[in-house]
Amino acid sequence: GIFVLNTVYVNAADSIDSVVERMTAVMDHPVVLMWVVGNEWNYNGFYQKLELEAARGLLRDAARKVRSVDSTRPIATVFGSMPDAATVQFIGDDVDIWGLNQYDELSFGPLFDSWAKLPTDKPMFLSEYGADAFNSKEGKPDEAAQAVATKSLTEEIVAHSSQHPGGVCAGGLIFEFADEWWKSGQPAVHDGVGAGQGAFGKVYPDKTFNEEWFGLVAYDGTQRAAFRAYAEIAVPSCAPSS
Repeated sequence: GIFVLNTVYVNAADSIDSVVERMTAVMDHPVVLMWVVGNEWNYNGFYQKLELEAARGLLRDAARKVRSVDSTRPIATVFGSMPDAATVQFIGDDVDIWGLNQYDELSFGPLFDSWAKLPTDKPMFLSEYGADAFNSKEGKPDEAAQAVATKSLTEEIVAHSSQHPGGVCAGGLIFEFADEWWKSGQPAVHDGVGAGQGAFGKVYPDKTFNEEWFGLVAYDGTQRAAFRAYAEIAVPSCAPSS
């Protein structure tokens, strides 16, 4: 079945009290797995360019408001890459699980070990990862490269799953199911090629974010090679008890 990580606060221009209406509108829906506060707020300053210290304070206050409305579901926040020790200590128990948006070509490198070394017992998950299906080096679609990256990165997530002894990763949300033609240029045109590099990392094979080409399926639902590669990876499970 499908479960939802429901984002209820991302923009500092909104009152913290705005979470109440957003939450109560769907509070009783069984697919709501957890509430999310913030999306890459260390990059965008809650979309109001707040400095990191102010953004951390706003996250904590918003999370506490969410908890006051619903204490039965976990609260997540989505961070761009890896938070530092001071940040996770400041937030403490106000967030139950951290989502990391991370783009690292074919491997997450030391990400899982780095998380394990942070002064927190909170779990993490990959809230965004993946690769697009356009090769800027060759100037054409490249489904094979997207499939290679999808397989490599997802298998790393599985290998570090919290379902295994010592695993620190609760899972991963691949970016993304279907292409978003609206990301740049004309919404009716499949452009968004060569969006460039930046603070968000690098994607295989050209180190470039081709923003409108990240789908495992095309706009019309046609499956790409990455869809099939992703579907073939076994879901991690706990070892049977003896």
